[in-house]
Amino acid sequence: MTTPRFRIHPSPIGEVLIVATDEGIVTLHPFRGPLGPQLERVGLALRIPPEPDDTAGGDIDRQLDEYFAGERAEFDVALDWRLVHGFTRAALEAVRDIPYGETASYGEVAVLAGKARAARAVGTACATTPFSIVVPVHRVVRADGSIGEYGGHPEVKLFLLDLERGPGGQVAS
Repeated sequence: MTTPRFRIHPSPIGEVLIVATDEGIVTLHPFRGPLGPQLERVGLALRIPPEPDDTAGGDIDRQLDEYFAGERAEFDVALDWRLVHGFTRAALEAVRDIPYGETASYGEVAVLAGKARAARAVGTACATTPFSIVVPVHRVVRADGSIGEYGGHPEVKLFLLDLERGPGGQVAS
């Protein structure tokens, strides 16, 4: 494997760590706190530490900026799924089918992923996804419609859902 590359991109929800390989983005997620532990975790998972590179992930910075400006509903980036296995991948692939500005319950995603009784496993997949924002796990909600935790930061999930609903609670076009 070629050496993974990383960069940090500012966003309205905090700094976003982007790590990419030649195959695509291997992880993209907002983070709080020092960068070192984030890079160490990714390096351990990949078995090689990522190196800084302002071009990591191609034009994902432009796409993120467009998304946060309400000008982009879908991302057009290659994803490197090497850190995602089994049902977790099926669940995250199903999450990608939830339309912009809409939500689905963990149970509904489980059905879409082919295991109707696996709502808890969908929750685990969403909680451990290496791909925040570009795989819209923020669109997955509890059966009662409440939003859930989103990695201990429900305010971030609410921000993303409100962003997609647009002014007045409507889906942005």
